[in-house]
This record gives sequence, C-alpha cells and structure tokens, in this order.
Amino acid sequence: MSVDWKAFVSQLSHYESFVLTSHIRPDCDALGSELAMAEVLRAAGKKVRIINAHRTPPALEFIDPAGTIEVLGDDVQPEQISADCIMILDTSAWAQLGDMGDVIRRSRADKMVLDHHVGEDDLGAIMYKDYTAEATGHLVVQAADALGVSLTRKSAVPLFAAIATDTGWFRFGSVTPATYRVIARLLEAGAVPAEIYHDLYERDTLGRLRLRGLILARTQADLDGALVYTHVLKEDFEKTGANPSDTEDAINLTLTVDGTKVAVIFVEQLRGGFKLSFRSRCHVDCNEIARYFGGGGHKAAAGAFQEGTLAEVQERVLAVVREKFAEVPV
Repeated sequence: MSVDWKAFVSQLSHYESFVLTSHIRPDCDALGSELAMAEVLRAAGKKVRIINAHRTPPALEFIDPAGTIEVLGDDVQPEQISADCIMILDTSAWAQLGDMGDVIRRSRADKMVLDHHVGEDDLGAIMYKDYTAEATGHLVVQAADALGVSLTRKSAVPLFAAIATDTGWFRFGSVTPATYRVIARLLEAGAVPAEIYHDLYERDTLGRLRLRGLILARTQADLDGALVYTHVLKEDFEKTGANPSDTEDAINLTLTVDGTKVAVIFVEQLRGGFKLSFRSRCHVDCNEIARYFGGGGHKAAAGAFQEGTLAEVQERVLAVVREKFAEVPV
C-alpha cells in the first residue's frame, strides 16, 4: 500500500493551520517525523504547532534543541488547541494517543494520518499509509517531495534519527535500497551520522546503565532459548536513578543472545499495568500478538499494554507467544 501523494497535497491545500501529534512515549521516528513535517509545512506557508501527550524523553531532547514541541497539560491546555487540521504521525491507534486522543475526538478540525504501521483504528481521519515504509520519517521525505519543499539541515537531522532508529541503525529487514537513497539525500542536506549516533547512544547516564544491567540480569529463556523475556518494575527507576524512557530499545539487548527468535519485555508503568514490547526474528508475527492485547506495530516489532500484576501479565502474554511459536510457518 503506497500513499496517494496527489490526494495528500490536495487535502493540505485546504488548510492554513495545523496541529501535529504522535504516540505516547514518543521515539525518534515519532519526534523526528513531527519536527520535519512541521518544517515542511512551514516552508509551504502553513502555521504549525506540535503537541504531544507525553514529554520528549531526556535522552532524545537533542532532536528538538529549540524546545518547540509542546506537552498537553503542561505547556498547553485542551481548550487552547485549535487548528484547521490535526495531523497524526507514526500511529493509527487510539490507545497510543493518550490524552491527545480526547482532544482529537472533541476537535472539529479535519484529521489526517501519516503512518507506516499495519494496524489501525477509526480515528475519524483520512489515512495516508505505506506499510512497506521502514519509518514514518521516510514518508515525510516523500511528503516534502510531493509539496516541492527542499530538505534542510533542520529537517534532515531529525529525519535521519527517525529512519536510523526505526531500522536498528539499518540492520532490520525493512531496509531497502530506497532507504539508502533517502539517507544519502539527508546527508547532502546536512545530517552528520557520527553526531547523531553520539547523541543517541554515547550519552548514557549511570542510571541508564544500571537499569540495563537489571534488565539483562533478569532475562529468562524458554522454548530451548528461542524465546527470551525480562521485565522492569517501577521501583527500579528510583533504585537505579534511571528514567522510564531509559527502557526504550532495551529489548534489543536480549536479541544478542545466540538462538533467540522472539524477545518480550514487560515494563511496569508508573500508573500501574505493564507496557509490552515484542521483537521477532522468525515466523512469529509481533503485530498479531500485540493486536490480541489491544496494541499493534509490525511483524518484527510491536507493542501493547496490559493491566495486572507481573505474574498475571507474564502468564497471559507468554501463553499466546508460545501458541504462535507452535504454529507452522507458511
């Protein structure tokens, strides 16, 4: 499924003002896509605000040096939000919009979605989706092309971070020759990979390192090592001095174990319940599992949320993962 860019441009032409938003616990693809799309729309003469339900994680603040992303409830109240159009990037699910979901439901503004995830809810929006895209950031580059807007360093840096992180720094099977062609353009526009890599991976705090140590120490194996899983409890953040956002991508550490086919991490949320993250290197479809629990994502990576104690949630979730392992791949 590819995006109808002619229709996309036609819809944009009807609006003067936009609010951009994305999913809770925003990652680089969410943040980078928002920031770059804002630059593209401003270059096209539009008024733009970026408003998220969750604050940008401290480790990712480098992506928005000017601090332009507003936080609902802190920087802006729901009644202060108005625009001709609300554009939702990098998600198509109500559950991932947090409190911005209520704003979107009540708003009389038109809605549109730009996303690369497979699953979707009825958000009352016109969907512009490409399931084959490795990152929403790639779609923002295509949007810029469709609008005739040139890429600048200000848009290239967040877009490079978006695509690099959503592809595991170009390691995942979603990478195609087109990925590298887009990356080449971002370098030409001013993105410097070494600087972005440093900002992403070479600024760890002691708290983050200690938390990762706990995550690794708790890793358990099942199905003769094909399935590994681990967990984080909310008291671990105070114990280690880490932030909740420091769990981002921690699941990928478990994939380095030889023989691992599927990895699951259970992260307890401060308000209760557990955020679930799934990764797969085999026929097991992470998106299918996540959808079973009200979440979504891709075949190789997906997420969801479940209420309950750690023991209850692990029993419930791992039972489904084991069932999917038992299915014979087509």
